[in-house]
Amino acid sequence: MSHALHLRRTLLSAVRRAREIRMIAKGLTSTDHPILAHIIPMRRCNLACTYCNEYDDFSKPVPVDAMYQRLDHLAELGTTIITISGGEPLLHPDLDLLIARIRSHGAIAGMITNGYLLTADRIKRLNRAGLEHLQISIDNVMPDDVSKKSLKVLDKKLQLLAEHAEFHVNINSVVGGGIHSPKDALVIGKRALELGFTSTIGIIHDGDGQLQPLKEDEREVYSAMRAMEKSSYARINGFQDNIAHGRENQWRCRAGARYLYVCEDGLVHYCSQQRGYPGKPLLEYTVDDIRREYRTAKGCAPRCTVACVHQTGTIDNWRDPQTLPEAPVGPIHTGPLIQLQQK
Repeated sequence: MSHALHLRRTLLSAVRRAREIRMIAKGLTSTDHPILAHIIPMRRCNLACTYCNEYDDFSKPVPVDAMYQRLDHLAELGTTIITISGGEPLLHPDLDLLIARIRSHGAIAGMITNGYLLTADRIKRLNRAGLEHLQISIDNVMPDDVSKKSLKVLDKKLQLLAEHAEFHVNINSVVGGGIHSPKDALVIGKRALELGFTSTIGIIHDGDGQLQPLKEDEREVYSAMRAMEKSSYARINGFQDNIAHGRENQWRCRAGARYLYVCEDGLVHYCSQQRGYPGKPLLEYTVDDIRREYRTAKGCAPRCTVACVHQTGTIDNWRDPQTLPEAPVGPIHTGPLIQLQQK
């Protein structure tokens, strides 16, 4: 890494941290805006991991004008973090414009990708667009019949990120049912830290986004990664610890309010695993919808493993009991019934 790039990363990191502190302060002083929104500009993916229910192999990209309208409305609602997901977002021809649109509103811009399409030039374009956070989930060391997102395939992409990325990079590895070798997560996590990235670990959930307790060897790997570099695990909290031991979490899910999942059709859903509720067009979503869903209990919450929803709910878990009846949640499946927690 050049001295100039190191200095620029340091400065950008300080600015990003200051903006994140302001985001937390805004979230503490007001409950009438979303903290995090995941938005899908491209449902198609260039891979076909057997566990995933969030992709297809035929969808066209959402037109850029429609995406602009959705991003603008998220900004009007006061959303502080907007993360582009998929499918595979790097397949969208106007991705850089979408990232720049997010930044133009002052929101923090993130992206979740499988990393396959990254090149040095593509990373530099993401820098210029203003991307601030990027996450890649790597499922194994060697590709297998479950997932091709392996360290063997992606390590060169990680090296390119280490050489050129000005944004924060997190590598998420996984443990749980369907992953053949739990110890692969340790290898992946150590490699991420070697390259200067942060590393998190996710726990597999079923197609309803529900709890799948870890086996003993998987819990050992989970604990080892927790101890390996604690500063790298800001995203892992008591929710994940309980999940690892098969314990339910008692919390107030604020999906539909503090967290929004906006599908390629422009509809708001609770999360990727509870598509269908509330199922309202984003462009018609108002602060009244946010206030309603903020106070609505979700029956799937105790056994939920979707970490991004946990994280946004944490800021409000100490206040405002949910007084409205439980929502009639139940996922609309669009693919196989096993899904990895990677958001």
